[in-house]
Amino acid sequence: MSGDILQRLSTLTLHMKNPKNLPRLSDFIPSTLPSPSPTVTVSQVPSLFREPYILSGYRPIQQDWRCYLLSLFQRHNESLNVWTHLLAGPVLLLRWWANVGSLGYTLDASSLPLSLFLVSSFTYLFLSVTAHLLQSHSEHAHYFFFFMDYVGVAVYQYGCSLGHYFYASEPEWRESSIGLVFLPGAAFFGWLSCAGCCFAKSRYRRPYPLQRKICQLIPTTLAYLLDISPIVHRLFTTSWTQEPSLPFHALQIASFLLSALFFSFPIPERFFPGHCDFMGHGHQIFHLFLSLCTVFQLEALFQDYARRRDTVVAVFGETQLLWACVSFPALFAFCTLTALVTMRHVNKILQGKQGRDK
Repeated sequence: MSGDILQRLSTLTLHMKNPKNLPRLSDFIPSTLPSPSPTVTVSQVPSLFREPYILSGYRPIQQDWRCYLLSLFQRHNESLNVWTHLLAGPVLLLRWWANVGSLGYTLDASSLPLSLFLVSSFTYLFLSVTAHLLQSHSEHAHYFFFFMDYVGVAVYQYGCSLGHYFYASEPEWRESSIGLVFLPGAAFFGWLSCAGCCFAKSRYRRPYPLQRKICQLIPTTLAYLLDISPIVHRLFTTSWTQEPSLPFHALQIASFLLSALFFSFPIPERFFPGHCDFMGHGHQIFHLFLSLCTVFQLEALFQDYARRRDTVVAVFGETQLLWACVSFPALFAFCTLTALVTMRHVNKILQGKQGRDK
């Protein structure tokens, strides 16, 4: 027994001394599964898949679907886009259970908005991971998965608005003109941001004109300005020393603004073309700050929920709570329908393109 152990340790030591002998990913993939092809340069993929100033690290199109699933463990220019949101999920779960243990939580009408915020967070994270992992398969897959990614963003926006309205808003703000139309407005702008992004994605081709960014950013910006309005009001009207959630709310706003900056502009890769292909380009940084924003939101909303859970039903009424939460799956359905209708239009374009190529 001891001889076998010593022999294995000796073999491992030899492998560590010679890195070429270390096991590779392909060594762990069963021979029956396809192995992802090596990455290629920007000139070797269709224009739809090319990102500005990203010159390499692209996965070839038309591989077996399993190759893209296995590319989760491959080094390519989407790797960190996938992992930043994939790892955010366990972090949210750990913080959820930690807060449940320390602050208490019961599943009832008063906790429904908080539960839906968590559901919305996992929805956008899952759809984002799926889009960045599988979109390289084909033009059809690229459009479909990113349309569904936009659905996740819209659902997350509305999940945030539910938490902000029921746990973080002040009476003066709720009685204002913005507060009176907040929930239906948040649902409408959530759908509008999904529709605007789907339209921009289907309408414009690379190199993308400024109009595409406008179609994406204006609805999303309007949705965010409305969703964050109760938080901004509270930050300026309430003492931070008496509200432990306010520093977390401030951090979630700062994180979101930084994520919006890196989403809107191709930095730093614009200044270092080809040097940020695998690590450090703007979309990866956008993902990182958006994940931090979600974690800070969860911390803040749990603090607010712990302080106000006993009065939520009395202040808002159980009927309003239930109607607001029923609108959550309704919004998801409308956004999904919008994405599918847009995808049907894109399919006709792609079929026409294939016919011309023949």
